[in-house]
Amino acid sequence: MEYLEFEQPIKELEEQLEKCSVIGAESNVDVSNTCKQIEKKLNETKKEIYKNLTSWQRVQLSRHPNRPYTLDYIKALCGDTWLELHGDRNVKDDKAMIGGLGKIGDQSFMFVGQQKGYNTKTRQYRNFGMANPEGYRKALRLMKSAEKFGVPVVCLIDTPGAYPGLEAEERGQGEAIARNILEMTRLTVPIIVVIIGEGASGGALGIGVGDTVLMLENTWYSVISPESCSSILWRSWEYKEQAAEALKLTAKDMKKLSLVDKIVREPLGGAHSDRDKTFDTVKKEILQAFDDLKNLSKEQLVDKRMDKYSNMGVFKG
Repeated sequence: MEYLEFEQPIKELEEQLEKCSVIGAESNVDVSNTCKQIEKKLNETKKEIYKNLTSWQRVQLSRHPNRPYTLDYIKALCGDTWLELHGDRNVKDDKAMIGGLGKIGDQSFMFVGQQKGYNTKTRQYRNFGMANPEGYRKALRLMKSAEKFGVPVVCLIDTPGAYPGLEAEERGQGEAIARNILEMTRLTVPIIVVIIGEGASGGALGIGVGDTVLMLENTWYSVISPESCSSILWRSWEYKEQAAEALKLTAKDMKKLSLVDKIVREPLGGAHSDRDKTFDTVKKEILQAFDDLKNLSKEQLVDKRMDKYSNMGVFKG
């Protein structure tokens, strides 16, 4: 288990609790009361730390190396029914953008999302979750296939941004993202978007237009990362914490600004602290969102989606 800087008090108490348990197991000394006291203090410390997280600390939690990624969610939700589909039928198969068909219970969904790697080798293979234009074109191809067969779409967002390399720009990165946004606004099947980690810039928006947008508690959604914002405004990454506060990028900020529809609570300590509970919660939220949308006609779906995004950013004096 890896710990972030602000989680060090939790790490120390968990180590104390472990030592206490070992002493009790290896000797005849009754340490049950001591263990209970440490456990009580551990729970209190966790509640205190996670209750008062800053924007930057939530950004750190969204990037936690043990946090579940898109494929983890899909496999937990769909099990053996998951069938991955590949390629944009134009250039190649983008490994940073994954998609395919799967079932939650008896209901089929088309899943699309960015996938990060777990170690150096897989991070390079997945391009750190940064999709090229062919990734967005693959996502659009799958969404169009879902529309053809009346299958609802679930988009799982976790990306530090679209790939900014020269070759990506040469192949039309901006056009691919813009095309996805346009096509998603008028897709005639329900679209449920879940922000499960980082939601940065156009990389997130390229699969981020939805009838229902859910945002996990310890994630962020913004036009730019705190580090990049800091380097532009202050010519240094040292002010990333101030940038995170100013960007209003947390789930609470997004809900207050009506940019997302619902905040999905995470287990105490973040999604990685209890994966099964997180998967179960996300599963219930997706099914609830679909239940709210499934009886709408194609015209109602598109009209409501158009109105929703047209009303964003409207200032009423």
